[in-house]
Amino acid sequence: MVKAIVGANWGDEGKGKITDMLAQDSDIIIRFQGGANAGHTIINNYGKFALHTLPSGVFYGHTTSIIGNGVALNIPVLFNELKEIVSKGVPEPKILVSDRAQIVMPYHILFDQYEEERLGGKSFGSTKSGIAPFYSDKYAKIGFQVNELFMEEDALREKIDRVLTQKNVLLEHLYHKPLIDADELYNTLMEYKEMVAPYVCNVSLYLDKALKEGKNILLEGQLGTLKDPDHGIYPMVTSSSTLAAYGAIGAGLPPYAIEKVVTVCKAYSSAVGAGAFVSEIFGDEAQELRVRGGDGGEFGATTGRPRRMGWFDCVASKYGCRMQGTTDVAFTVVDVLGYLDEIPVCVGYEIDGEVTTEFPVTPLLEKAKPVLKTLPGWKCDIRGIRRYEDLPENCRKYIEFVEEQIGYPITMVSNGPGRDDIIYRTV
Repeated sequence: MVKAIVGANWGDEGKGKITDMLAQDSDIIIRFQGGANAGHTIINNYGKFALHTLPSGVFYGHTTSIIGNGVALNIPVLFNELKEIVSKGVPEPKILVSDRAQIVMPYHILFDQYEEERLGGKSFGSTKSGIAPFYSDKYAKIGFQVNELFMEEDALREKIDRVLTQKNVLLEHLYHKPLIDADELYNTLMEYKEMVAPYVCNVSLYLDKALKEGKNILLEGQLGTLKDPDHGIYPMVTSSSTLAAYGAIGAGLPPYAIEKVVTVCKAYSSAVGAGAFVSEIFGDEAQELRVRGGDGGEFGATTGRPRRMGWFDCVASKYGCRMQGTTDVAFTVVDVLGYLDEIPVCVGYEIDGEVTTEFPVTPLLEKAKPVLKTLPGWKCDIRGIRRYEDLPENCRKYIEFVEEQIGYPITMVSNGPGRDDIIYRTV
């Protein structure tokens, strides 16, 4: 069976924990899109980890972790992460890297930084990890796939020269920055080749065999629906599709293989980066939720910057679940809300005097005001509870209200950061 684990909203929903948890019963875990521009925080018996490229199933000895062809592969980041987890006592995981994965080049990171600098106050809030320049090159057909590291030297050098002709014009005349040296870049790529060579695999063929053998496969997505370049809050989006449907493409699987889509929602909202955020809260109210939230506070796993905070958004989450093709909702960080006497929930958007419960396009979204409904809090710590029936009544009412609003079954409730802080619920 193939399951996809994806986000309903802006990212930061807790997908890493859910992947880590479900990996226990999986054979293969695949990252199928995105790059090192977002992180998944994992807490387990080995400690606390922030993974940026490695799949969140690397902590089990029986699993194979795969970097799919849809990933923006920053090779040094991947291997630094691998070294870090092994140094903390994690047995070295079995890793495979698609021979069709494309490489984040050193100049992609520079161009990302230079463009944000050039845009100034009109920047996109990039993490400056090179993702937009990487995907621009991929679709302009001037990117470098992993398999090209193994080309004949003359062929690789010819391609480097061809690409740098364009890059150096931009560096000189648009950004006024130092030019890229072709020999230095070639030597860097040879270092990358040495690092990645033991792991390179024809992943789609490997997965075809795994499917025929009945293996359990997890697809792990990055960010969430609202950051999708087609269906998100364009242009304040990421550069790869964040939808479960893309899992088939980014891993090399047939689309009908994906049987279950676990969509992760937070019990409140948070976001990193710019863009419309209708249920956003500010000031002391936001700061208290930020400090209490997540594990050790709501701060970006990649950037460390404070996340924007808001109440649960039923409109955005219903849309996010619909676009993912959700079969199951994992509802995370419910325990964080235990300090509140009352909990506001965004149940609609007011746009030009009319209320809608359907998620609009960006120009309308930017005019939307939240329509809030307030629910009673439960005022206690729910960590350690393992049965849904044992949750406080108001907590259950909150979960069931959200479920009714979004229209998709909440089958998992996360009530703490640890691997075992989970309640399975039959709907």
